[in-house]
Parts: sequence; C-alpha cells; structure tokens
Amino acid sequence: MADVLGNDEVTAALAKLPGWSGDAEGIERSVTAASFLDGIRLVAEVAHVAEQADHHPDIDIRWRTVTFRLSTHSAGGVTEKDMALAGQINELIG
Repeated sequence: MADVLGNDEVTAALAKLPGWSGDAEGIERSVTAASFLDGIRLVAEVAHVAEQADHHPDIDIRWRTVTFRLSTHSAGGVTEKDMALAGQINELIG
C-alpha cells in the first residue's frame, strides 16, 4: 500500500502543480473547456492515462466545467500516485 502524504508534503507538491488545491485527504482541479465536447474529450484522455496507471480520479462534469478529484482510497488519503496522475492531467490540459 502507498504511504499517505502529510499536509506539508501535499502543500509542497501542489506548489509544483498549477491549478490544483487540497490537503492530505484529497486534491482537486477544475477546468473550463471551450465547449462541452472539448470537456468530454479531456475526460476521455484522462480516462486513458488513468487506466494505464490503474489509478482513477473522481470526475464531475457540469456543462463545460470538468473537476478532477484525486485521493488513494485504499490508503486513506493523498499519495504519490495522486501527485503523478495530477501531473499527467496537467499535461493533457496544456
């Protein structure tokens, strides 16, 4: 099982992940896409990398706003897996 990061570790990691916020319980980022279909395309791209990593975000879609929430549920909080996936999501967002 992955080690849960402490609040200080999460804060330090988030400083390198523009757009993300949260604490040791979970991190999140919302993005406003140019259109609803662009938001759906982004979700599909994130789903692909999440499946490859075998680590899946909670995703909320509200018209053009897509919110990604990350926490390693089996560990009970944020781990390095969440930070790595957040970085990949940032790359997809561009």
